[in-house]
Amino acid sequence: MKEVSKDLGKYLNQHNWRERYNKILQKVHNDPDVQNFLRAHQSQLAPDAIRKGAAKLYEFVNEKEKLAKHEDTFAPGYKPRLIVNNHLIDISYAPEPKKIAEDNAAALAALVDAAKMPKDFKNATLDNYDSHGREVALDAALAFVERYRPGEFQQGLYLSGNYGVGKTYLLGAVANDLARKQNVHTLILHVPTFSVEIRDAISDNSVLDRVHKIQRVPLLMFDDIGGETQSPWFRDDVLGVILQYRMQERLPTFFSSNLTIPNLAEFMAAGKNGQDDSLKANRIMARINFLAKEINIEGPDRRTASVQNQE
Repeated sequence: MKEVSKDLGKYLNQHNWRERYNKILQKVHNDPDVQNFLRAHQSQLAPDAIRKGAAKLYEFVNEKEKLAKHEDTFAPGYKPRLIVNNHLIDISYAPEPKKIAEDNAAALAALVDAAKMPKDFKNATLDNYDSHGREVALDAALAFVERYRPGEFQQGLYLSGNYGVGKTYLLGAVANDLARKQNVHTLILHVPTFSVEIRDAISDNSVLDRVHKIQRVPLLMFDDIGGETQSPWFRDDVLGVILQYRMQERLPTFFSSNLTIPNLAEFMAAGKNGQDDSLKANRIMARINFLAKEINIEGPDRRTASVQNQE
């Protein structure tokens, strides 16, 4: 019977694999980073560490070359580095600065749940807020961010004003600044959209679960309240439940609306078939007044002005 080792050797020689393998090893061992690593850790490595770690050394050099050529790598965004593991050669992957920056940005974005909000909302900051004619609102927003402490209650803001004056942008600026400075988790609900979605949730019996999750958010913002189609069920069993919980637990809450608080009270008082639901509306408004103070924002339509500046 032929010896397996002789057959294997003959096969490798026929296909020049020994020569290829030796060239690979030579290339790996000549790599400056590999040489520096071996010199620096010579006393820590086992006598057969290089033989046993040949595959790791090759992986290191190969991945490093791919990075230099901007080719796809085994771990995109990570840079390979050699380490000593139990007296043998091993490889680990450390995130590159770009990857770290991207991960940090993603973590920051995750703190502000604003899936249904305008695109510029995500980039809003108090530093970039156009304060012309909006000084009072900006000062109040800055004061809130400055005083905010997790677990401590302070009144939020009820921002009223015409369409396009910067109410939603200011909500986003507060949320983004608190995320960046204190890792605060904020949920922003576009009320007209939310009212439709929560009504659809009746079909799968998920209304209560969604309400319970929403009412516990550290910082909650209702955008365009009063812009939804009036519904006694939404007012009492959804909005009322959330606001009651947040009032009891002293959780900061913000609002924006085209309606002033007195106008919103009239809107909330509309019941079925034209009946007057003032008592129920007053309960809602009492909670809103407890949770937030009204600030009216004036000034030109920011959206129209932005379009005109681009023309």
